[in-house]
Amino acid sequence: MRYINSCKVICASKYFDYKEMNILYDKGVRFFGENRVDELIKKKEKIRKKDIEWHFIGHLQRNKAKKIINEIDVLHTVDSLKLLQEIQKHRNNTLDCLIQINLTKEKQKNGILIDEFPSFFNQAKKYDKINIIGLMTIGKNKDLETTRKIFSKLKSISKKYNLNELSMGMTEDFQIAIQEGSTMIRLGSYFKKVLKE
Repeated sequence: MRYINSCKVICASKYFDYKEMNILYDKGVRFFGENRVDELIKKKEKIRKKDIEWHFIGHLQRNKAKKIINEIDVLHTVDSLKLLQEIQKHRNNTLDCLIQINLTKEKQKNGILIDEFPSFFNQAKKYDKINIIGLMTIGKNKDLETTRKIFSKLKSISKKYNLNELSMGMTEDFQIAIQEGSTMIRLGSYFKKVLKE
């Protein structure tokens, strides 16, 4: 499985070891997203499939950026100027990136606040190794009504700034995300069913 309603389906592979990922690959999965730097590097080394698109979907600490930044195809979680600087410094070629916005304003979630976005976006555009392709957010846990509003808000921001990609939606809310215009959904436990098919 690669797409649902033209939305790119990214397997959140922290739920799987490399052997299970190989099985998912054989079932047609080509987009894998990791949350941890060391896990992505280890799994990529084990799997060695050239047509996999590797996404980093967790919070990336700037002190670990150098280690992983040339191992991935897409970074979903750009959220600080210092991280932008590290990417610019260490990336060999242009990296597709999404800016993470914390629309729930929950302290335990990463991402910039919406008021910070215009200035941050303008800063990000100054780096030639960084290609801002879209936005990313996380919905409100166990509150689908609020989550829908959050996804709708992210869509309106993306339209205003002519950004085409929206990374929003996980296993519990991906259907709402697709309805609200997501182009990338990040599914984990969903793929446990795929393994059993």
